[in-house]
Amino acid sequence: MHRLFVAIRPPAAHRAQLLALMGGVAGARWQRDDQLHLTLRFIGEVDRHRASDIADALRTIRFAPFDARIAGVGVFDRRGLIDTLWAGVQPRDPLASLHRKVDRACVAMGQPPEERAYWPHITLARFGRSGALVDPFLATHAALNSPPFTIDSFALFESRLGNNGAHYQIVEDYGPGSPD
Repeated sequence: MHRLFVAIRPPAAHRAQLLALMGGVAGARWQRDDQLHLTLRFIGEVDRHRASDIADALRTIRFAPFDARIAGVGVFDRRGLIDTLWAGVQPRDPLASLHRKVDRACVAMGQPPEERAYWPHITLARFGRSGALVDPFLATHAALNSPPFTIDSFALFESRLGNNGAHYQIVEDYGPGSPD
């Protein structure tokens, strides 16, 4: 079985900016550089044949390159407890459009449609079941902003869980210069 997701990897300078923010929140499990990405669609566990079909379907996606930037920070909670600290990515509309194209390609290959609202973000930290006190971090970094970067490609990733957290490996890149 393969645990897959589709994402955009921010440029190294933007990842370095995010890494420099990390710290000062008790109980945070901060993401490593190799884990920083903007998820377009989580796919989950699929067999080798379904993984190949999904990879083929993603090759059909076309979109015009656009500029994005990191903008602000926020949290997601589960049952009232903060479980994720993230950096936002703007503008939302072209990212949401690309997300919908990826979702349609996955659904065409037998995956259930994504039911959660899409909110473009890069996860910075995760928390256990106890939640976290993140208000000082949110206040300090509320005005987070980066120079723009061009989004002209995305990738299919495989996630492998290990003792030191998840390890992500690019299965295939899609974008300029990608084989058709």
